[in-house]
Amino acid sequence: MARDQKAKAKKEQLKGKAKETVGRAVGNETMAVEGQAEKSKGDARQAKEKAKDVFRD
Repeated sequence: MARDQKAKAKKEQLKGKAKETVGRAVGNETMAVEGQAEKSKGDARQAKEKAKDVFRD
């Protein structure tokens, strides 16, 4: 289960980074901000999973 959540977090981070980059490249600030938000959500999910790992061991 944790592995699934870690993969989901990584996917969100990559998707957000790509969306942010494309948004900046085409001058679409809304898309860039949405990408940043997605990336941040992935970062938060990854941090949560790392914290759970600390307490699991």
